[in-house]
Amino acid sequence: MAEDGKDIVIRQAGPEDSGTIYRLIRQLADYEDLLDEVKAGEADIRRDGFGARPYFECLLVEMAGEAVGFALYFFTYSTFEGRPSLYLEDLFLAERVRGLKLGHRLMARLAALALERNCVRLDLAVLHWNPAREFYHRLGFAEVPDWLSYRLEGKALKDLAEDA
Repeated sequence: MAEDGKDIVIRQAGPEDSGTIYRLIRQLADYEDLLDEVKAGEADIRRDGFGARPYFECLLVEMAGEAVGFALYFFTYSTFEGRPSLYLEDLFLAERVRGLKLGHRLMARLAALALERNCVRLDLAVLHWNPAREFYHRLGFAEVPDWLSYRLEGKALKDLAEDA
C-alpha cells in the first residue's frame, strides 16, 4: 500500500528489531522531554520482548523500508469481565509522518488484534499535555472517570517487598 508514493507497512516486530524499537523509544522520550529517564537498553528490549517469557509485543510502522513509528503493548486481565484487555504502553510516530493517517491505521490494527485475542477493551494512558489526546477522543476513547493512576516504584517498592 502506498501513500504519497511511499510504501507503508505495519508489521509485528521480531528480535532483530530490538535496536529499532530502542531508537524509537528514545525518540518518544525526547518528544516527551523525558530522555534522561530512559534506563532501558537494546538488550532489555530483546530479552523482555523476545526472550523465553515475553512481557510485551510491538508493531512497527515502516515507510519506504524505514521504521517511522511503533506501538508497544501487552495484555492484562479483567477479573470482572473474565477476559483479557490489550494495554497500549507507547505509541509514537516520527513528526515528519504525522498527518498521514498512520496513527489511525496503527490503532485500527491494535483494535483488530484486541478482538482477535478476545479482549474486552483496549486501554492506554496519555500525558495531560499531549495533543494526541484529541486523536484518541476522535477514535472513540473516553477518559475513565473515578479512576486514578497509582504507581509503586524505587525505594517504596523495595520496602514493601521486604514485608513479604
